[in-house]
Amino acid sequence: MTDNRNAPSSISLEHDTPELAETYDRTSDRQFEHGKILVASLNPKPGEHVLDVGAGTGRLAEHVVSLTGPSGRVVAVDPLPLRVELARKRGQGRFETQVAQAEDLSAFPDASFDVVYLNSVFHWVEDKPRALAEARRVLKPGGRLGLNTQNPDRPHELRQFIAEAIAVTGLPFSAAEVQPTVGVPQAELEPLITAAGFSNYIGTLYSFTDFYDGVDALIASSTSSSFGNFLAVLSPEQQARLRQEIERLIETRRTPEGFRFTRHLTFATARA
Repeated sequence: MTDNRNAPSSISLEHDTPELAETYDRTSDRQFEHGKILVASLNPKPGEHVLDVGAGTGRLAEHVVSLTGPSGRVVAVDPLPLRVELARKRGQGRFETQVAQAEDLSAFPDASFDVVYLNSVFHWVEDKPRALAEARRVLKPGGRLGLNTQNPDRPHELRQFIAEAIAVTGLPFSAAEVQPTVGVPQAELEPLITAAGFSNYIGTLYSFTDFYDGVDALIASSTSSSFGNFLAVLSPEQQARLRQEIERLIETRRTPEGFRFTRHLTFATARA
């Protein structure tokens, strides 16, 4: 087998399945809760037009509808058709749904939204400057952008356990390949956003505590939230070996509430 330790991480949209989409819909409470924090910072008002980029199964879009009211417009887009279908069923016409990537919002005319946000998605976007340029294009003058993203300088504690488990099992992959992401260091986020033509940047690092019932719940959450990218490079036998080692290592995080991990997200807002 080729040694891929130094290969760059890559994100694929081809791994998603109906089971993963439904699992994410059931287990995405974490993303939903910090999405509500992001939305609150943008303060959508009744009658405003809001675009949810990377909306997944539409849980947050459904919440935003309650803020914009019947005179508003909420559009939820995601590149994964299976998740868009679940969002469509959830919305039942209360918000619009469409398959689209952050880098290509060509379905929408210039200056058509008051608010654009990317919740739990910017660290999956490969071409971030293009995605920000598209967000800037579809926002009205003075419109608000909001996003949150993983910060490689402050990685999820789980990533440390994954890296250790890989080292112990001797698998010929890096942690970035087993658990890929393309997050943005906090110091690089403001220049990236302002280069796209935004102003009034505000960035804040948030920390969250997560509890998991066990290794299977942890793996299910990680796999569904990464639309199948987590562990995708591993064979079934390699996955079983890694799972066994993860289960052993996370015993140090056992609490009465479950296995405890801390993760960090940078929240950013700006104006067009």
